Amino acid sequence: MKKKIALALSLVMIMSLALTSCGSKDGGGKDGDGKGGNLTFTTGGESGTYYSFGTVLAGKISDKTKTTVTAVVGAGSKGNIEKMEVKDAQLGLVQSDVMAYAYNGTSLFDEKVESFSTVAALYMEQVQIVTLDPNIKTVADLKGKNVSVGENGSGVYFNALDVLAAYDMTLDDIKPTYESFGNSTDSLQDGKIDAAFIVAGAPTTAVTGLSATKPVCLVSLDDAHIEKLIAASPYYSRNVIAKDVYNTTEDVTTVAVGAVIIARDDCSEEDIYNVCAGIFDNIQDLGHDKKDELSLEFAASVTAVPYHPGAAKYFSEKNLTVPTK
Repeated sequence: MKKKIALALSLVMIMSLALTSCGSKDGGGKDGDGKGGNLTFTTGGESGTYYSFGTVLAGKISDKTKTTVTAVVGAGSKGNIEKMEVKDAQLGLVQSDVMAYAYNGTSLFDEKVESFSTVAALYMEQVQIVTLDPNIKTVADLKGKNVSVGENGSGVYFNALDVLAAYDMTLDDIKPTYESFGNSTDSLQDGKIDAAFIVAGAPTTAVTGLSATKPVCLVSLDDAHIEKLIAASPYYSRNVIAKDVYNTTEDVTTVAVGAVIIARDDCSEEDIYNVCAGIFDNIQDLGHDKKDELSLEFAASVTAVPYHPGAAKYFSEKNLTVPTK
């Protein structure tokens, strides 16, 4: 009799653990009662658009669906993918070029990372070359200057290399530093650096804060060099930052990549469906300027990395077909 009771208790404990794990952050699934999973969402630094917008998205998904999403500070696109690979997070905000590098095992990644899928493209991230020196008018003017090229492991670093290469330059032509958005603008403010590469949706909090205290200049890219850059790296597209964004003297021509939400493949279909529904069914209620750039068509436009089944289900209900694994 004691053995039977012990066996019964063991079975109850095993079943309880199984139900708990289905709703845990490791799997992101739903349990048998229809309760949504708890997903950790890696974003970006506190002074960037990833964090500010990601926090808003997480709150809306949690409020409007049965899936709970918690936004946390991230370490750049590469760092976010690496955290997801070791199951420290289930969702991540990444640049479209960096996620392609990871999936194909190129550039920033020595091996393929195939444990994630696309959820949705959100908006374009502009390559912003920020300076307080009005004499720095072109990329060529960065030669010999102290320039922040983003944190180590960030997509910004590789974007900086691409832009410099389009002008037949390398890191050897500048004096590079490796700083976050917030640290970069602080260094500009203090005169420690001459310019900084910042890749994020404009307006970016760090740059907006800087422009409130000093006249900010953004370096434009000319059409010939943009064409050269896109020919070498087709994931870029031409983009314009209007002069009223940072009160610059004129519109600034640059290039941009996409900001994309990705998810671990082992997240449940229901949870990722809820992520999409929480965002795109409530666009007008999102308390962030980036909501005006969201669209279903752009969200479903990614081709480099297949979509998660939960995202594919959501977009199919909107008459949009996306590639899946």
